[in-house]
Amino acid sequence: MNDLDWLYARQRFGVHPGLGRVRDLLARLGDPQGAFRTVLVGGTNGKGSTAATLAAMLAADGGRTALFTSPHLTRFAERFVVGEREVPPETVSAALSRVRPQAEALGATFFEIVVALACSLFAEAGAEVAVMEVGLGGRLDATNVLDPLLSIVTGVALDHTEILGQTVELIAAEKAGILRPGGLAVTGVAPELLPILERSGADVWALGREAQFEGRPLGWDGWEVELSSPAGSVTFRTPLLGMHGARNAALAALAAQRLGLGAAALQSGAARVRWPGRLEKLDWRGREVLLDGAHNPDGARALVAALRGLDVERLPIVFGAAGDKDIKGVVAELERVASEVIVTRAQLSPRAADPGVLAGLFSVPTRLAGTPAEALDLLPPCLSLVCGSLYLVGEVRPLLMGEVGEERERWQ
Repeated sequence: MNDLDWLYARQRFGVHPGLGRVRDLLARLGDPQGAFRTVLVGGTNGKGSTAATLAAMLAADGGRTALFTSPHLTRFAERFVVGEREVPPETVSAALSRVRPQAEALGATFFEIVVALACSLFAEAGAEVAVMEVGLGGRLDATNVLDPLLSIVTGVALDHTEILGQTVELIAAEKAGILRPGGLAVTGVAPELLPILERSGADVWALGREAQFEGRPLGWDGWEVELSSPAGSVTFRTPLLGMHGARNAALAALAAQRLGLGAAALQSGAARVRWPGRLEKLDWRGREVLLDGAHNPDGARALVAALRGLDVERLPIVFGAAGDKDIKGVVAELERVASEVIVTRAQLSPRAADPGVLAGLFSVPTRLAGTPAEALDLLPPCLSLVCGSLYLVGEVRPLLMGEVGEERERWQ
């Protein structure tokens, strides 16, 4: 079994929260995380776009910046970016072959191995600072073995409640675990959750309290954002769509300010960020298809608000979801904009819910498609939406772009 097949097979062993194994694994690898500084980005939604925007701003400032995100859409190597370029697959494979024996000896989980792999790759590439997206929660997530110079909690909503807790307060406490006493932190959480984050002893700046932002929509071109904080005021443009996209960009800019970056780096980085699969519009066979990874009610609500802001009232939706999500909550939001729904499932995700069960949750006209490709063929010649699961989006995107996706099962 080759190294990548071996790694993917470890997904079946699930998630085992805790820091001991990944700490031991990194020690066996020579503690590569000590070669660079770290920013941790946690939160229920918006982690990826916030992390990508901050990394682009840091790169625009002239430093050698790395970015770790999870999960990937279509290629495993997407998770590892250095100098705004994806690390070549052959470089990832070579590093994984060195990590594997140590990981096997410790019984490390899939995500622990991926985090250790990221640290090794970034150290070998000479990264000066790495923006690391937190996986699940925060306190016991494998990324939390790193010592961040700044931590970000984008926001808190109900998701992964079986692991993180049944209330937003419990989830906020888990996510606050990435903050450090006396350390720098920025957040976009609701005001009532701020005291939970501040119990960490971190120096927290919050959107809506220390910092204010205003957004001006630019249609499909994104947003113009004006941010004011104790570090100064700056106006910039971002191609991220939706008010939540503008908010995530503002949060990244606030973090960049706290790290000492100037307005020019913020403006340049924000303008060139790209975050595939999240309100991404692609042309396909003479029609337009919008991709979005909204997979929980909070994300679906933000998606619907973004569509309304773009003057989209109703559109056909291709929908598939993981069976362990609050599917009814997502459906309730999407029905506000769905003209019809074509239900399918991600072929490579054993977690995907039965399309027949999903179809019964919608009150709008619904059709079934056996595969994502068949679902696309059923779309009418107008703007359409694919959403509900990042794994579904990850399978649809290469179909739209004429690319070949990976053919391995996806659990994480």
